[in-house]
Amino acid sequence: MTEQQTPTPLEGDALELAKLKAGLTAGLTPAQSARLIGTDEAALVADATTLAAEMTPALPAHRSGGARGIDVSGSGTLAAGASRYRQRAGLDEDGNRPPVPQRVNTSRVTNPFQENGYTTEHRR
Repeated sequence: MTEQQTPTPLEGDALELAKLKAGLTAGLTPAQSARLIGTDEAALVADATTLAAEMTPALPAHRSGGARGIDVSGSGTLAAGASRYRQRAGLDEDGNRPPVPQRVNTSRVTNPFQENGYTTEHRR
C-alpha cells in the first residue's frame, strides 16, 4: 500500500520564501506574493495561480459590424467612399470648393463701415 505524504507546514522565513517563489512564478509582484494564503508549497502555488488569473484583465470584446454612421457603408471601395464624401461636402473631383460667384450689381458699392447719422443743419 502507498501512503499519502502530508506536506510539512512551512513557517517563518521558509514560508515567506515559498510565498515569494510561488508568486513570482505565477507573475505576481513581491507585494502581491506576500498576501498569499497557505502553509505548504502546493497551497501557495494554487493560491498564486488563482490570484494571478483574477488580476489579469479580460480582453475587450471584438466589435464586428454594429451601428455605423451615415457616411459608412459596408460595401464599396475607397474611391467610392471618397466620391461620396466630395459630393456631400460640395467639392469638385480635385477636392476644391467651387468658386464663389461675383455680385451682379456692382454699380452701387457702399462702405459697410460708413457711419450714417443725423446732422444738426437746419434747412429752409
